Amino acid sequence: MSARDKLTATDRIRTTLADEIVHGLIAPGVLLDETRLAERFNVSRTPVREAIRQLEAIGFATARPHRGAVVSLFTPERLTEMFVVMAEMEALCARYAALHATSKDKMRLEAAHQKCRTAAELGNIDIYYPANFHFHETIYEIGANSFLAEVTLGVRQRLAPFRQAQFRSFGRLKLSVDEHQRVVHAILDGDADAASLYMREHMLEVRSSVGDVSPALR
Repeated sequence: MSARDKLTATDRIRTTLADEIVHGLIAPGVLLDETRLAERFNVSRTPVREAIRQLEAIGFATARPHRGAVVSLFTPERLTEMFVVMAEMEALCARYAALHATSKDKMRLEAAHQKCRTAAELGNIDIYYPANFHFHETIYEIGANSFLAEVTLGVRQRLAPFRQAQFRSFGRLKLSVDEHQRVVHAILDGDADAASLYMREHMLEVRSSVGDVSPALR
């Protein structure tokens, strides 16, 4: 198996397990047994072990020395705390983008936004999710604060499975694009206060949408 194949297997396993954890299909405290998971995904234990390690890194699994990793507990209160922090960081990124975006940056942002719009019109979550990631990452980059971008991306990765799951909420893709549009307009106008406000509102809407697809986390 090539390194690329191993990475693909790891991504597939991590994404599947994270999605099942978000939707309550794997309960908190359940052991992530490497042998059984390797059999389930028809792979060796190596990509399974790496997938579990990545789940641990984003807080979805908790390592126990010599006993294996178990699924972590996410309470609604804990998830809300995480999204509040995420909202403030993304709002600051949007503020900086409005203050520092060049003409070229604005063209990049509009292009990223259009990709999201096209994917939403197709109703394709698999296309929309990476387009949405690129949209937000573009805002991080044009904000011209590399440390803020780095820290925000780190928090985003911890919430990524929840952010992806919320797109399954009915009509969420269109609403997400509409929310993006307000942020884009504010950045293009150089209105830092509005960009910050609209991005914060957008992220808190994401938290509400997570509750729509994961009742235990409302």
